[in-house]
Amino acid sequence: MVLLAPPFAEELNKSRRMLAEQARALAHAGCAVLQIDLLGCGDSAGEFEDASWQAWLNDLARAAAWLRAEIDAPLVLWGVRAGCLLASDLLTQLPLAPVGLVFWQPPVDGKSVLHQFLRLRVYGDALVKPAAGAMQSLKAELQAGASVVVAGYQLPAGLAIGLEATRFAPLQREPIRGCWLELSSKTPVQSSPASTRTAAAWNDLGHHIEVRAVAGPAFWHSTEIEVAPELLPATTKAVLGLLERV
Repeated sequence: MVLLAPPFAEELNKSRRMLAEQARALAHAGCAVLQIDLLGCGDSAGEFEDASWQAWLNDLARAAAWLRAEIDAPLVLWGVRAGCLLASDLLTQLPLAPVGLVFWQPPVDGKSVLHQFLRLRVYGDALVKPAAGAMQSLKAELQAGASVVVAGYQLPAGLAIGLEATRFAPLQREPIRGCWLELSSKTPVQSSPASTRTAAAWNDLGHHIEVRAVAGPAFWHSTEIEVAPELLPATTKAVLGLLERV
């Protein structure tokens, strides 16, 4: 069975088609897949301004517990973009470790994700009135406990601060197997040095994280809705390979 930790805010809207197609591909291969809307997202309860990083981790922990209660099968966590940060943090809250992790294009840390999201507001304001120190001003508001509006979202301080403090870091716990799938537009297709270094840090602690590069567009921030067809079979193969090792 597979539990999805989805991407953050605007990236989620651009990723929904790929997530749905991958979930269907995994289901066709015999996997049970749970894709949830976190607090304040999609069809879930609450508004985005009600969300916090810990509330999202709680949502995923409850989802994992529900899956284990309903289905007698090994668990694979599938993280997408900032969802990989959620999956990494979630490992400390699960009573039983998942048998595997599948990452789609994980960021190095939450600070870079927050900075990229806040840039939408800074660039939008600059079209009206450029302001020096706009990024620092937004972060100061969040640190003071205020929410800020970015791309139509009321970003709460509890979510922003929790995201900013998160790193995609290896854990000191029992060895975990995983597959890091990274999209590349280069020819020949190759993984980035940063991905290789980060995966090596996990492996140095006894984990087994394999990095694979797949040809395809960065669909999570494309102008139009795009798909990466080669990513679908690569992900299905990775999930089934993890489950076979149980």
